[in-house]
Amino acid sequence: MKDALLKSAKDLAALRKGLLPGESAEYAAARTALLAEEIEARRHLTRLAEMRHALPQGPVVEKDYRFKDANGSEVGLADLFGEHDTLVTYFWMYGPDRERPCPMCTNFLGGVNGNAADIKQRAAFKILGRSTVERQTAFALERGWRDLDFVQTVGDDYAVDHNALDPETGWEFPAFAVFRREGGTVRYFYTADMPAEAADPGQDPRGAVDIAPLWNILDMTPDGRGEDWYPKLSY
Repeated sequence: MKDALLKSAKDLAALRKGLLPGESAEYAAARTALLAEEIEARRHLTRLAEMRHALPQGPVVEKDYRFKDANGSEVGLADLFGEHDTLVTYFWMYGPDRERPCPMCTNFLGGVNGNAADIKQRAAFKILGRSTVERQTAFALERGWRDLDFVQTVGDDYAVDHNALDPETGWEFPAFAVFRREGGTVRYFYTADMPAEAADPGQDPRGAVDIAPLWNILDMTPDGRGEDWYPKLSY
């Protein structure tokens, strides 16, 4: 995105045409000011995407992480790419000691399931968990998920190395990572590295781009996300 070619966000917001029947001058002014900020936010998100795309070559994945696929075969990280050169992974909190998976992970996967078939046109997309594929798939069928590909991590090296498991407490955490394959070499491209300590006052830890549809929708409502509300596995 070439900043020199961009028009003023305030000037563009002034072109707002979707005036609502009966809106007050106060509402119109506030909505126009908000629109200017939304234009700036969109541009900033575009810059973030461009910065990701321009990242220098990532480190080589040296460790031979092992997984079990849906066929029960033990495979390596490179095998998860299939026909693609890019692999998107999401490690969800559904270890063998959990009776049920994490509600937040479940909420995210429920939303991404609807986009998984499209994502897999551009990149390999795998959901990683410490439970067996059979156990993960059984829950997926219960939820009506049809387009997610589940993989079991063999051992805990992958989870520990990617900050998805605390070996001392046994606590699990979600982990999002994108890998790139170059010939026979697999490299890291991007990982969600936002530390919990980076959370702003009054907010739960979250990344600069919230990939969960739930929160993006609630952010557009009068009461927002709420201070103590979280999704559940059932209502």
